[in-house]
Amino acid sequence: MATLIPPPSKKQKKEACQIRDVDLVPADVPHVLIKFQAADSGESVGGSLRVPGGITEKQLEELLNQLSGTHDDAVPYSFSLLTNSSSGDTTLVDIKDNLYSSVLRPGLKTAEDFMTLVYTPRAVFKVKAVTHSSTAIAGHAATILCCSFAPNDSGRMCSGAGDSNARIWDCNTNTPLKTLSGHTNWVLCVAYSPCGTYIATGSMDNTVRLWDAASGVSLGGPLVGHSKWIASLAWEPIHLVQDGETPRLASASKDGTVKVWHSTRRVCVATLSGHTNAVSCVKWSGSNIIYSASHDKTIRAWDMAVGGKTIQVLKSHAHWVNHLSISTDYVLCKGGFDHMSSRGSAKTDTAELRSRARAEYEKVARLGGSTSERLVSASDDFTMYFWEPLKSAKPVCRMTGHQKLVNHVSFSPDGRYIASASFDNSIKLWDGIRGTFIGSFRGHVAPVYQTAWSADSRLLVSCSKDTTLKVWDVRSRNLSVNLPGHADEVYAVDWSVDGRKVASGGKDKMVRIWSS
Repeated sequence: MATLIPPPSKKQKKEACQIRDVDLVPADVPHVLIKFQAADSGESVGGSLRVPGGITEKQLEELLNQLSGTHDDAVPYSFSLLTNSSSGDTTLVDIKDNLYSSVLRPGLKTAEDFMTLVYTPRAVFKVKAVTHSSTAIAGHAATILCCSFAPNDSGRMCSGAGDSNARIWDCNTNTPLKTLSGHTNWVLCVAYSPCGTYIATGSMDNTVRLWDAASGVSLGGPLVGHSKWIASLAWEPIHLVQDGETPRLASASKDGTVKVWHSTRRVCVATLSGHTNAVSCVKWSGSNIIYSASHDKTIRAWDMAVGGKTIQVLKSHAHWVNHLSISTDYVLCKGGFDHMSSRGSAKTDTAELRSRARAEYEKVARLGGSTSERLVSASDDFTMYFWEPLKSAKPVCRMTGHQKLVNHVSFSPDGRYIASASFDNSIKLWDGIRGTFIGSFRGHVAPVYQTAWSADSRLLVSCSKDTTLKVWDVRSRNLSVNLPGHADEVYAVDWSVDGRKVASGGKDKMVRIWSS
């Protein structure tokens, strides 16, 4: 007896009746006129070109590589259409798949219009989404509050916890390597120096301590000076360090001051006072300016080239400023290292590291032919502000959309995107050049505490009160991988420079190392 096919279900019948949107390019799509323009310098390549209206992203990449003379050693690019909005502002529309489905079919341009395609080099290597954690590593006796990977090695990660200790972990063998004990209260922040040699820890005991990153040995006693706890730490970018010197360290405290420490002489070389309330975040930019965000609702810019003089006070927020991010954050943190670096790279000649770091910094900081460092601030007033502090004390734009306080904000490694994490359970994606809204990532069912970018800017990982981590695909704006595993709230997350590992820690006192 012949097998009978079961009748279609109600759902199948309903789907069969719907009109399907097929991504086919019609055969009669006319040719269009385009020109290529560099995102960083604004220079055009190859003049005006007539190309098929259905040209794919891959074909555009091949064409640009031929025009640039890099056909043998092809560089991957992403393309965006430069359009003018009704208010006169220029906006970028990403080209996905092909020119027809991204531009012509939605009606953004017609075949008669001249199109300017802005190209941006993508990371040469591609990071895979992390998918699993082989084990939860015990060691801390209290909640883990912060974690950070070494800039030169995904096999080393440092975490700080409420048990008054920081710990260095071997991420290749998933074992604790060293316990950094000396603080007498919670360790609130940890930071690797951009040269990979030192680790700085800031604690609720009002002190900062420095440690040797390789051996975990304490470098002398605590740095004493603050009268309240340390909320944030920032190292001097490696390309600004003078010959024979070590990078300086900036610490922000609840006492309303920022102190700058000499890491070798172990003395305070400058105290930056001006805030009238707790300083919540500090960043040291590549143009030698320290930015500090405070609960007094302001952000201050201090020029370290002239001894820490206040050059700008940014006032717009209506409540505490929680966090800051600079468009060059990622390249400044990783210094002269890249995804090929290893533990031995820390011994590289400092002059070579400096020149490499300067080249990387200038590549990300250059925009439209000039160096531009952009700043974004997140606040308890549910909003963010986008600034160009060296040009104006007024914000470029106000970034609204979150319905609860914004806890964390971060620029992507290439400076093209901004991700903001909020207590409204969502992560929002913004344009890193203009500050305009792009989209929301929804999936968490409780407040989102922190995000971390993959080195190629294609993926984003977030950690939440709902005990999960989630990996998001920035291009498709979809959830890529859900990572359950923690038994309680996850407070800290970081992604290694080579993209192979993600570290997380939280209320369950366990460190988890995630890999693909």
